[in-house]
Amino acid sequence: MEGITVFNGLPFQVWSTSYISRDLLGTGLLLAVIAVIFRLKRGHTRYPPGPKPLPFLGNIFDLPKSGEQEWHFWAKHKQLYGPISSIQVFGNRIVIVNDADIAFDMFEKHAVDFSDRPNMIFGNEIVGYKDSPINLNYTPLLRQHRKHYHRLIGTKASCSNFDSLQSVEIRRLLLQILESPNNLRADIRATVGTIIMRATFGYVTERRKPDPAIKIAEQLSADFGTSIQPGRWLVDYFPILRYVPSWVPGGDFKRVAQVFRKTLEESLDRPLAFVKMQMEAGVAEPSLVTNIFDSLGGDPTAEEEDTIKWNAAAFYGAGADTSVSLISSFYLAMALFPKVQRNAQEEIDRVVGNDRFPSVEDRKRLPYIDAIVREVLRWHPVVPLGVPHAVARDNIYNGYFIPKGSIVVPNIWNFTHDPARYHEPMEFKPERFFETESRAPEMDPHMLSFGFGRRICPGREFADTSLYLNIAMSLSVFNITKPLGSSLEARFTASMLSHPEEFKVDIIARSTKAESLIRSVEVEHPYEASDSEAFMGVKI
Repeated sequence: MEGITVFNGLPFQVWSTSYISRDLLGTGLLLAVIAVIFRLKRGHTRYPPGPKPLPFLGNIFDLPKSGEQEWHFWAKHKQLYGPISSIQVFGNRIVIVNDADIAFDMFEKHAVDFSDRPNMIFGNEIVGYKDSPINLNYTPLLRQHRKHYHRLIGTKASCSNFDSLQSVEIRRLLLQILESPNNLRADIRATVGTIIMRATFGYVTERRKPDPAIKIAEQLSADFGTSIQPGRWLVDYFPILRYVPSWVPGGDFKRVAQVFRKTLEESLDRPLAFVKMQMEAGVAEPSLVTNIFDSLGGDPTAEEEDTIKWNAAAFYGAGADTSVSLISSFYLAMALFPKVQRNAQEEIDRVVGNDRFPSVEDRKRLPYIDAIVREVLRWHPVVPLGVPHAVARDNIYNGYFIPKGSIVVPNIWNFTHDPARYHEPMEFKPERFFETESRAPEMDPHMLSFGFGRRICPGREFADTSLYLNIAMSLSVFNITKPLGSSLEARFTASMLSHPEEFKVDIIARSTKAESLIRSVEVEHPYEASDSEAFMGVKI
């Protein structure tokens, strides 16, 4: 099948894809004409400003190029059109917010209008992600999901149940880095996956070889990201295309959906079946899922089981890649900004000493380390354009008409790099969060990086603790430097969930005493036998 160029709305790229044929695009353009004519019947409407659209096609040619970092592209809209702007593609309105105050006003003060999610036909209806908490509109079902999250991991007190797990697994990560520093990204990913799988299901992963449960979960995460990208699938803009048979030219998306659905079903059913099997055998380790089962009297209804499945899947999907990106960014920043590293190590040595690792309890006495946590969140937000919101009903905002169903995109990267809020925003400067005689502390990026209002990330306390422990424990025993004679730059992937591009840093123990402290985990916490065989053997 001949591929053609189609637009990708979020992250706003022009894609060359084999999923859509010329015949199918022609159908799409015809439907676009009908949709635009229908909208024109509303009469003249004052939308948020933006580039002038073409008839029927809208602003399809006013989008970033493939591979371009969309947050930089849309930041230019602030200079051209002001803090709120919009484009229209195939009759669909996309609003870009480039000012944090407007985002707070929209998503918190006017949350009832701006807290829905775009209805992605491909991901939600065809693949089956419609019941995912990430995709749900703000309904009673979503409130039920968030109630479970808040009780289990939504407070510092509830997250403290997993402090020991996180500390032990991070110590194991430090040992892996000591022994094979060139595998940094892979080891970070394996550790994050281990922590989340054990916290969620009480599942013990393979640590010396690839783990099958983590492989399934990572595939689900990748499929999910592809499925819900607005504009990735033409059927999202023209729902009638869902009735196109898979054998028709342009119907390949149906076959892709079948593959994605198979992974989704296994990701939902297998982990829960594993936990139930362990509970029946009396060997289940306490976890988020066992806690939910216990709170329901151990005998949930079919509807309650579905809620448990989606809560558990969303915890991995939302937490794994974000944590990997943040921890990787930390290692990159330490090599690029050695003065920050020295200041942090001086604080750790003075407050904690060198006989043990920093703990969660030490955090209140380590303000500079806490400031590094904030600066990692600010320096490069993991989801630079945020998770898109949708408008629940026709709305007049600041004199602009924003129709029901419009997608609203908060440019988080632009919020955290606004020179009016952050002095020298491209620099990594933890001290910006301290009050001095001449200036007030700059805005805490926790307010920006974890979402807004009713859609704020319910696992933010867990993620924040994980980032703090990785930073404090790593700096207590490691020196992180640029390789001698090599250049190192801060480069990030142009994806919806953005990671540092592959980089190399030198990581060595700060002293022989530090190396002994790292290796002590082998004696104090030897590896347990993996549950992978039981996990893959359970019937679903």
